[in-house]
Amino acid sequence: MKIVISPAKSLDYDSVCPVSKYTIPNFIEDAEKLNKVLAKKKPKALSELMSISDNLAQLNWQRNQEFQTPFTLDNARQAIYAFNGDVYQGLDAYTLSEDKIEHLQKMLRILSGQYGLLKPLDLMQPYRLEMGTSLSVGRKKNLYEYWGNRLTDFLNDEMNEEEVLVNLASNEYYNVLQPKNIKATIITPIFKDWKNDKLKIISFFAKKARGSMVRYIIDSEANTLEDIKGFNLDNYEFSHEHTLKQNEPVFIR
Repeated sequence: MKIVISPAKSLDYDSVCPVSKYTIPNFIEDAEKLNKVLAKKKPKALSELMSISDNLAQLNWQRNQEFQTPFTLDNARQAIYAFNGDVYQGLDAYTLSEDKIEHLQKMLRILSGQYGLLKPLDLMQPYRLEMGTSLSVGRKKNLYEYWGNRLTDFLNDEMNEEEVLVNLASNEYYNVLQPKNIKATIITPIFKDWKNDKLKIISFFAKKARGSMVRYIIDSEANTLEDIKGFNLDNYEFSHEHTLKQNEPVFIR
């Protein structure tokens, strides 16, 4: 089984990291190439490109200028401990034991605009480059074109046809893959909450639930669709009634 999730805008490079083991991103040369394009852009251009405030543009301009290789523990941090958004709070990697982190390293893949695809212990430097950003790189007009089919090919190389790929990424990031070309069975869990007597996908809760699902899979060593249906964290439970497609199980609370 493999799991894909999105990165987070919120980053943490200050708290004490519980592990010293690390790996290097498979697409580090692409990260360098993309940074060279970004580093040429002034804060105002970054603000317009990414629709961010002047302060955020200044911060990310500084990050782009400071990007350097090789990555070390002095200038970078393991991805699973660097990202700090809702998904990662649901996952709560800081409370995973060392053997569970090794299991996570084998299973989890983080899709990224700048790094393409990250393993949990891959070092990364702070950045902001969402997959949906219309950044031109050479003849490629955006990041979807830039990454092309390479991330799909990478995942296929890691899996066989009998395996399962659990999609817990947002559409913005999942769209960089070519699902029809993925040889594994794709399962996309959906999380809904009751609000005003209606079931709705509430972004904040759904994001955290995706992280909790990763945690559940790691803790329970889930390996099949039936295993995944056993997910019961944060008061969610599988609903056969509301599941319209077999490989899109719906969890409600």
